[in-house]
Order: sequence, then structure tokens, then C-alpha cells
Amino acid sequence: MSGDLGGRVVVVTGATAGIGAATGRALVRAGASVVLGARRTERLDEIGAELGDAALTVEIDVRDPEAARHLIEAALGRFGHIDALVANAGIGAYGGIMDLSDGQLRDMIDTNVAGTVWPIRAVVPHFLEQGRGDIVIVASVAGLRGAGDEAVYAATKFAQVGLAGGLDRELRAEGIRVSTICPGGVATEFAMGAGRTPDMPGLARMLRAEDVAEAILTVLRQPETMRTLVWSMRSIHEED
Repeated sequence: MSGDLGGRVVVVTGATAGIGAATGRALVRAGASVVLGARRTERLDEIGAELGDAALTVEIDVRDPEAARHLIEAALGRFGHIDALVANAGIGAYGGIMDLSDGQLRDMIDTNVAGTVWPIRAVVPHFLEQGRGDIVIVASVAGLRGAGDEAVYAATKFAQVGLAGGLDRELRAEGIRVSTICPGGVATEFAMGAGRTPDMPGLARMLRAEDVAEAILTVLRQPETMRTLVWSMRSIHEED
């Protein structure tokens, strides 16, 4: 299982843009098959056509536990097994605690927290049955230290880090590894139109989605005797 990703089957949520799309592409280049879950049908069709037979696309809303179960069932129906889940779906917005609407905050909490829990709950029974599996949660440095004008977003990322820590203690004896990837700023669609604009000078100094995707692949390539709990990373150009 270590090193070579050929023959591996990886489910990725939030897979039509940013880190999720970059991860799907990197996995296919590395020889894996991917199951890409997201809400935007047109984007799913585009990336599915790009990646070909190595990819299965599934339209889902990760906030819905039944949809998460459907994603895992579709993956098993197509490929017969699953080796890893990359829980990447997430949204964010910049603004103080009183600046964002109730709806914005609710969507952020539901997507980032519940949308991480439901796919994990859906895949764990399969991992327990086969005696192995990788869960990789894409969180943020905001989940390690907080962030100004991102308090609720940071709270959802702290929740992901806490979830991963608890799951590591719960599942590692069953052969299931749980890792958290905590990037700093990434030049993606994150918060675009909600405090971030395409012409922001800081975007050029941020990590690329492809950088984070390579970190995820590194975690998946670990020897079976090793696990990575939290991997925090920032662009060499990004200031504190």
C-alpha cells in the first residue's frame, strides 16, 4: 500500500474547484481511481470528462447524511472498494461576528462541520470491514490558531481538527489512519465575493491548490507503519 497509488480508490468531496479538483487530478496522474463528489453538476461534468474512466462523479450535498451514504455506495458500486476519503468540502467568508448573515454562518457551519462528519460516518463501516483506510480532513491553519475576521470559520476548522484527533484515538487500532491537512492561504475560489476578490495582491503570495494536493498525496503514500496527525503548511511568501 505504501508509495504506489496505482489501484487505489479515493473519494474526494468538494471536488469541482480548488484543492478538491487539484487533488482529483493529482490522484489520477498517480494512477489512482477517484470518486468526485460536489454540488455543481456542470463542473462535475467538466472534470469527469477531463479525467475519463479513472473518475466517477457524483452530485451530492455533503450536508445531507443520506447523500453522503449515496456517495460511498456509488463508489463501491463502481470500483468495489475504497482506500481513502479526502473530506475537503468547505466554504468560508471574511467578516466579523456581526458582519455575516445568519444564512452565511449557518451554511458555513453545516458545510464545514456536518459536511465533514457525514461522509466519514458513511465510509467508516467499509474501512472497518476491510481493516484499513485513510481519512484525510482538509482543515486550515485557522483551526490551529484562530483568525481575525474569520472567527466562525475558524471555529468550524477547530471542530475538524478536534474531530480528527478523536477519530485517530477511536480508529487507529482498527487500521484506519486519520490525518488533518491545515494550509494557510490558498489561491482558490475560497471566499471569492465574500471578502476576497480576484485582483487581491495577496493571492499571488499564497499556496497553490496543487501544493496542498501534493501534501495529500504524500499522506496517502505513507508506509502502513506510519501516520501523520496534523500537517500545517504555509506559502514561503505569506506573512503571519
